[in-house]
Parts: sequence; structure tokens; C-alpha cells
Amino acid sequence: MSAHLVLAPGLWMPAAAMAVFAARLRRRGFEVHVFDYRGREPYEHNLEALARFSRGKARFVGHSLGGVLILDMLNRHPEVAADGVVLLGAPVRGCLAGRRLGRARLGRWMMGACRALWDERPASWTRPAPLGVVAGTTPIGLGRVLGALPGENDGVVRVEETAIDGMSGRALVRQGHSMLIVSRQVCDLVGGFLASGRFA
Repeated sequence: MSAHLVLAPGLWMPAAAMAVFAARLRRRGFEVHVFDYRGREPYEHNLEALARFSRGKARFVGHSLGGVLILDMLNRHPEVAADGVVLLGAPVRGCLAGRRLGRARLGRWMMGACRALWDERPASWTRPAPLGVVAGTTPIGLGRVLGALPGENDGVVRVEETAIDGMSGRALVRQGHSMLIVSRQVCDLVGGFLASGRFA
């Protein structure tokens, strides 16, 4: 299996936001490549750019919108290899907090072209490679400013919004949305899953 690993940050996050996470995964032996993109740009543009960026690489970790991008890209591009995938707080089934933010003019500007992704939608995985999901359960994030979120959530994304039909496993952690990419616990979960195909 390839040790090449693609990291994709979330909406509004530069590639540098993944620096700590990337450094920890490099110490585990992965050759890390961070996909840098602008979340407000057309989603199709970012999706196809990620497909080109991912050629020759086979493991993927995406946070928030980055996770949605990875899932959609791999489902659309079967020619891109995937030995293992982990999505962190990725609202693959839509995002109630995002829909709320989109009601305001400023919110629509902030989300740009990705706003339509936050409508409710199905999410599935049919490849044989393992796909794991990590979801936070500490409600600290921008979504809380817009009103309480029902059910377990990380302050932006509800746990139920991270579910993928066909996923290999899901781990719940006591972290807020943005903390998922700086948590040592989450990094350990990711490293273990990419090595074994399951969460310890």
C-alpha cells in the first residue's frame, strides 16, 4: 500500500491549518500532501482539482468540507486509487448550521459556491477500501451561535450528518469542530485506522 496521504482542510481554512496534524502523521511514516483550495470557489472546480492532485496517492483524510470533497471525488473518479479514507467532522449528509448561515446575506457570501452542499442529501461508499468517520460531540463552534443544534454535535456538524452508508466504522470524540485537526487523540485514531482499517 502507498504511504502517500492527502489531507484536505475545511471551509475557510488554509493548508497551513493542517500543519500540526500533518507533522504528526509524517512521524507515523506517511508522506503527506496537503490539498490547498478555496472553499468559496465553484465546488466542481475544487473537486476536479482534487482528483488531479490525488493521482498516484492512495490515502485520504479530510476535515469538514475537505471530507465532503474527498468522498464526492472518490465516488466520481474510480480511477483514483484509495487504500484508506478517514473523514473528520464532514457533513456529508448536509449541514443544518450551514443552512441557517445561508439565510443571511453575509452567510451566503461566506459560503460562496459551496452553499448548496448543505442541503440534506444521501451519502454512500461502495469501494472495498475501508472508510472511517470521526465525529465530535463537544458543541463548540460557529453553528452554536446560530441556535442550538439537535442531537450530538461538534458545534457545527451534527453526528448524524457524518453518517455514510457503507462506512467501515465511526468514532465519536469529545472535541469541538475546529479542534478535530489539532487533537492528538484524533490523530492517533486516524493513524490507527489507516494502518488497520478499523478504529481501536
